[in-house]
Amino acid sequence: MKLLSKKSAISGSILVPASKSHTIRAVAIAAMANGRSVLRNPLDSADAQSAFRAAKEFGASIRIEEGAWIIDGVGGQISPNARFIDVANSGTTLRIFSALAALGNHEITFDGDASIRKRPMTPLLSAFKNLGVTVGATHDKCPVTIKGPMQGGSTPVNGISSQFLTALLFSTPLAPSDTEILVENLHEKPYVEITLDWLRKQNIVFEQKGLDWFLVKGNQQYTAFDLPIPADFSTATFPLCAAAITQSEVLIQGLDFSDHQGDKRAFDYLQQMGVQLIHEPNGVRVIGKPLHGITVDMNDTPDALPALAVTACFAKGTTKLLNVAQARLKECDRISAVTTELRKMGAKIEELPDGLIIEGGPLKGTEVHGYDDHRMVMALALAGMGSAGETLIDTAESVNVTYPGFVHDFVSLGAKLTPIP
Repeated sequence: MKLLSKKSAISGSILVPASKSHTIRAVAIAAMANGRSVLRNPLDSADAQSAFRAAKEFGASIRIEEGAWIIDGVGGQISPNARFIDVANSGTTLRIFSALAALGNHEITFDGDASIRKRPMTPLLSAFKNLGVTVGATHDKCPVTIKGPMQGGSTPVNGISSQFLTALLFSTPLAPSDTEILVENLHEKPYVEITLDWLRKQNIVFEQKGLDWFLVKGNQQYTAFDLPIPADFSTATFPLCAAAITQSEVLIQGLDFSDHQGDKRAFDYLQQMGVQLIHEPNGVRVIGKPLHGITVDMNDTPDALPALAVTACFAKGTTKLLNVAQARLKECDRISAVTTELRKMGAKIEELPDGLIIEGGPLKGTEVHGYDDHRMVMALALAGMGSAGETLIDTAESVNVTYPGFVHDFVSLGAKLTPIP
């Protein structure tokens, strides 16, 4: 599918869908728990469905009701229905569920789409081997075959992707022995805090020294729960930036600013750039104002990079988006992709090894590539909403990974977006 985006003025309110990060973590815990869990208002997207399918393949029983997923867990004892799990485009599902698979004594192979086959797994697979797990892989990327059982012990892990640490923190409590995790080079720290929040809700026993060292007690278990899934700040970045780009007023509903999601900082970034924010009882009102460039350390907020880069094109002066090298390891190399596509529209961008320098100036619509990357497609749609002419984006079906309602919700705000089959 392609998506046609034209210059737009938007207004109204928008309810942010549930968090992908929280939904997948909740599915993983519910799948391994003893008893019946209820996930209320989960994100029903392609990535969440990948976790849903993986849980079923582990032997969990899942029933969908209106507004809820009901999961009967395996009580820590994986009884796989299949020895092959397709995670599609979901890196989070791949990392977390491969670590959980390492707890069993069944050989399970994980694979996914072309993007997943490019994404690194070496730090996690190395940690598995240190903990007694047998690993089979070609060049330490998917397809990978895992056979446990994980024993516990001590291992370093490189945190170039926070998902490697998250995966170990979710699996090691169910290992028979204690596990010491020594963390090196940790990026995206707020995602680890989300993981720790879930472990604390589960009363999992662990010790920590900051986010650099963990001692996780073994022989623990997960218990069933009944909880709502928080709204997604990464998704909220798009209406936030759309209001800024078009100098419009939008009420964004459903967000909990006490949540540990890192992308809530995007609201701070936009406020620094000139956007007015008013926190109201039913949401945060975003009022677009003339924008100016800023310098941002984006290490904790890599998923906001595409949208913020587009927003920077509409700001006066220079914006520097720095310390976010891990953005090259996402669904695509987002630093390179943003540079290439926005230059097609006339943007002045300098690509750095770990970020971007953007000089604000007008953009002009043209045909651009979405890289089968949901955040790239949505960001380029925002660029089209602020540009002269028409912007045509390919691989637009990828928005279903995290935000299936993207076009519908933005059209309801007045955005001129047209899907083209």
